[in-house]
Amino acid sequence: MSTGAGELDRPLAAVPPGERGATRIADRVVAKVASQAAREAVGTLPPGADRPSASVVVHHEVARVRVHLELGYPCDIGARCRTVRHQVVERVSTLVGMQVPEVVVQVERLHLDAALGAAQGRTR
Repeated sequence: MSTGAGELDRPLAAVPPGERGATRIADRVVAKVASQAAREAVGTLPPGADRPSASVVVHHEVARVRVHLELGYPCDIGARCRTVRHQVVERVSTLVGMQVPEVVVQVERLHLDAALGAAQGRTR
């Protein structure tokens, strides 16, 4: 009969890396990280705008991301999209450990600044 005390004194055998198993991160988790990164990059949303959303395709630890967002107008749309792309690549790479060679930013809608719209006689 073994008390188990001697078993604790023995060093654990090293398991080769190929036999340890693998961690798989679901596509929807990567999509949530990308959505949150886009939200951080966009900053304050215009009134009535939906939160940014993302969809991803992951293949061999490489994530291709598509972000859908709404922006206030007027703004520098190109600069805002560039900021979103950079933030998504950085956060997904850091938090999930995947390469992100492609981030497509799709601006779904522009929201006219309320003050500008009122000055031009527009109500909505």
